[in-house]
Parts: sequence; structure tokens; C-alpha cells
Amino acid sequence: QVQLVESGGGLVQAGGSLRLSCAASGRTFSNYRMGWFRQAPGKERDFIARIDWSGGSTYYADSVKGRFTISRDNARNTVYLQMNSLKPEDTAVYYCAAAPKTYGTYADWGQGTQVTVSS
Repeated sequence: QVQLVESGGGLVQAGGSLRLSCAASGRTFSNYRMGWFRQAPGKERDFIARIDWSGGSTYYADSVKGRFTISRDNARNTVYLQMNSLKPEDTAVYYCAAAPKTYGTYADWGQGTQVTVSS
């Protein structure tokens, strides 16, 4: 099991930026592909972005493509989500998650960090 702790959330005005971090511990970080998800009040948890074990491959949901960037530092056991040009509809609790690098679902999740974008 991988333990995940998100940080970096907060309140920001529309058009602003935030960088979320997710620190991993407990297992070899480079054995996992990582994802970011978010859940707005009253809505289901949605996929935002994912990155492979090496950082060489990324994929984004259409809603954030061109505005958000996922990256990772395996030496620091951390995955990041740089969020630019934030919109009020980006307001949600943001979660990172880990899945085995070759196959399998996201089985390990962090506790989430709140992002609020004011108009």
C-alpha cells in the first residue's frame, strides 16, 4: 500500500494558479503510475490527469487540457499538478491516486485537498 498526502490547495481568484503536491511513502514510488482526480460538491469524482511511472507519458481530461500540467519527481516521491488559468468550475476537492505501473486500478488514495476558485 502507498500512503499519499496532498497539499497546496487553497483559495484563488479566477485566472490564478496553484500547484498541488502529493507526497508518497510506503512503497517504491517509481513502481506506480499516478493520477489526479477531483470531486465537486454533489458530483461524482472525475479523472483529471495521469502520468506514467517514468514521467514520460501524460494524459489529461478535456476540461483541463492546456491549463493543467501533471509531473513527477521520483527522487522526491512526489507528483505535482500545476493548475493555471483557474476557473470557478475548477472548485473541488482534489485527490491523487496510485496504480501499479503495468496494470490495475487506482487502489491507493490521498485524503484530498480543497481548491476554491472565486469569480
